[in-house]
Amino acid sequence: MKEKKAFGLWSAVFLGIGSMVGAGIFIVIGQAGAIAGNIVWLSFVFGGIIALLSGYSLAKLALRYPSRGGIVEYLVQEFGENPFSGGMSVMFYIAELIALAAVAKSFGEYGARLFGYHSIFIINSFAIGIILVFTFINLIGASIVAKSENFIVVLKLFVLVAFSILALFTIKPEYLSLKDMPPINDMFFAIGLTFFAYQGFSVITNTIEDMENPRKTMLKAMIIAIGLVMALYVVTSIAVLGNLSLDEVIKSKDYALALAAKPLLGDLGFKIMAVTALLATASAINATLYAATEIGYTLAKDGVLPDEYEFRVHNSTEGLLISAGLIIPMILFFNLSQITNIAALSVLIIQGIVHLGHMKVWNKTDSNKFLIFMAFISMLTVVILTIWYNSKNNMEIIYYLIGSFVLAFIFEYLCRIFLNRKVIKQCVR
Repeated sequence: MKEKKAFGLWSAVFLGIGSMVGAGIFIVIGQAGAIAGNIVWLSFVFGGIIALLSGYSLAKLALRYPSRGGIVEYLVQEFGENPFSGGMSVMFYIAELIALAAVAKSFGEYGARLFGYHSIFIINSFAIGIILVFTFINLIGASIVAKSENFIVVLKLFVLVAFSILALFTIKPEYLSLKDMPPINDMFFAIGLTFFAYQGFSVITNTIEDMENPRKTMLKAMIIAIGLVMALYVVTSIAVLGNLSLDEVIKSKDYALALAAKPLLGDLGFKIMAVTALLATASAINATLYAATEIGYTLAKDGVLPDEYEFRVHNSTEGLLISAGLIIPMILFFNLSQITNIAALSVLIIQGIVHLGHMKVWNKTDSNKFLIFMAFISMLTVVILTIWYNSKNNMEIIYYLIGSFVLAFIFEYLCRIFLNRKVIKQCVR
């Protein structure tokens, strides 16, 4: 009797929604709103369209190269077993750590505000504390966190949907007035951040080995999940910018979503949204820390990272401890705006390169070459706009981004020279 697969269409859709609607929206909506003002909802629309194009490309690659290595496998299949694919694979791992630091910093912001604190020391203490907690949990292999994930997904979706609907009734029309609309350029500058809020859709590709009829289900699940999340983000952004003045959004950009609940339910609304943000960011940290550990383990097996990443420590690997050790300095060194922008740009560049490589193998993946080209061009355009904006407003972000890529390739070359390790293909079909 044929074994029934774990993921059908709707289970894959809900997995994707749960992965996307997490820390990203709690971090991004205030950051992007501070740039695009009351037309930030358009930035979420364009971010969603780019996510759809990217999702199409990644889904086709997953069907052709089914591997738990995901983007690492796609890079080596597209560009070969060379220093470029190896260096980009290391950067993919670094990007996961940067994203983790951003989520932890967001947890720190919401945690501190919930208890009435706003000092950097308290924010960083909350952020580092949650990283250490989940490092310990992953080491002992506690299953209660995994079992509670479905509850957290349902809770955060319920709170966001309820807030978005109810907050529409307290909107102040003057806050959304076109006469107060910022320059249209600002809307485009914010797309890089809003795309980051969709991060998580690629997790659908990781279910391919456990998916029922993936050729029929994969792409459909990707489109439905991203489409539903886009609708939620657009309504949420309208609700936030309709309840807060632009000055309030700029002042509270790190916790704007919680502040926007105040006109509706007062301090109780703020606390409900802050607690929801803490749960969402905590679950995202747990999932992403596990994913980063698995990426490090896979890269070590594939020959990219040192074999220390494979050493077992209780119910995890030494790579978990190394990852946590690398995240903590990022939390201490960067502010939330810097680290969110660096994480968003890193993801955009890496996925853009994956789509560029996809054009080399599009005939093997049975893909629409125009859609793959549009995925690459849209990523490239948003990267250029985001870098241009930050070069005029916060040049340090560009320096840190360049430094991250330089470090990734230096590390790749050192591993090749001194450890005789290099990236290899896992999928040979």
